[in-house]
Amino acid sequence: MEFIADFHIHSKYSRATSRQMDVQHIAEWAKLKGITLMGSGDFTHHLWLEELKHNLEDLGNGLFKYQDIYFILSAEISSIYSKNGKGYRIHNVVLSPSFKTTDKINETLSRYGNLASDGRPILGMDAEEVARIIFDIDENCMLIPGHIWTPWFSLFGSMSGFDRIEDCFGKQADKIFALETGLSSDPAMNWRLSALDRFSLVSNSDSHSPQKIGREANVFDCELDYKTIREVLKTKDKKRFLYTVEFFPEEGKYHFDGHRLCGIRWSPKETKEHNGRCPKCGKPVTVGVMNRVEQLADRPEGFNPRDRVPFKNLIPLDEIIAEAKGVGKGSVAVEKEYLATLAKFGTEFQILNKVPREDLLKSLSGKVAEGILRVRQGKVNIKAGFDGEYGIISIFGDEDPHKNEQQLSLF
Repeated sequence: MEFIADFHIHSKYSRATSRQMDVQHIAEWAKLKGITLMGSGDFTHHLWLEELKHNLEDLGNGLFKYQDIYFILSAEISSIYSKNGKGYRIHNVVLSPSFKTTDKINETLSRYGNLASDGRPILGMDAEEVARIIFDIDENCMLIPGHIWTPWFSLFGSMSGFDRIEDCFGKQADKIFALETGLSSDPAMNWRLSALDRFSLVSNSDSHSPQKIGREANVFDCELDYKTIREVLKTKDKKRFLYTVEFFPEEGKYHFDGHRLCGIRWSPKETKEHNGRCPKCGKPVTVGVMNRVEQLADRPEGFNPRDRVPFKNLIPLDEIIAEAKGVGKGSVAVEKEYLATLAKFGTEFQILNKVPREDLLKSLSGKVAEGILRVRQGKVNIKAGFDGEYGIISIFGDEDPHKNEQQLSLF
């Protein structure tokens, strides 16, 4: 069966996370979005794990269920440590096939740090050692390096990471078969590194609030069980791993280089021209994802590997509606139209991906329909994100968001 999966989120027990990130609200929003399989997030936190055990039905195949939504046990672990005289900060997403395995992981990791301090625990452990512990407990676990290009906390981060996967994970590198691209990169950027060809590139929301679930996701056509999903990712099976759903990477918080405090936003070329230093304060700028990819790439921009899993760039429906109406996406007007649109067509992914053009133009306000169609065609303008600031998307440019709405609604 075809389904959408979002493996990486956080619960209400993680810092800077909505209090609504509980099982009920996660499931409600997954249903609105059209997501069948959710990561649980934060299984290392004892209180959240209790809630998961209380609320989820164990299906006996490595997956769990709450009402109509399936769950897979997941957590993100932050490793902050020194190696060969240099400091590293690496985030890894761990997927576990059972509560039994999860309990063993938590029991072991609790010896190295306080798992109760945050839903995403910070451990002073080498990422290779974390991987060794996980795989020694259960070889069926999956360890996926998280948002691998983010400057401050990732495998290839310009401020925190390594140049090679093997340098990070050593003897455990061969047991890793999937990488998370993160919001600031898409698969096309990763295809420029031949060293990544063997990996499945997954995309997840890393959501801290229910509304942002599924802003990036994975689309499969396979059996809904842990073993099969692991096999599909391990073998990079294009017939069963259909595509990923992506942000436009420029919208991510670290796509370009820059210095937020001084308002400096640079392309890699501009950074090079300024020798990497902010002209206002003289400090080094934060080197973003695009620049880091350029540093490590051994292929030209636009290279397409033969066995690539395709992807689609989308913009969340509430953002499209907000720009069409010329209001903030948190407004009551946006929420009202969002829910009304779902009532007409089903789920958000159905609307963004599959509802025919004619039906959109006939049933929605003209500007919203036009916005959805423009996003499908990639006709958007984006001011790239930098140094922790999200990029700014413009679907309609500088035109009046209400212009031509009446005419378009007549199509």
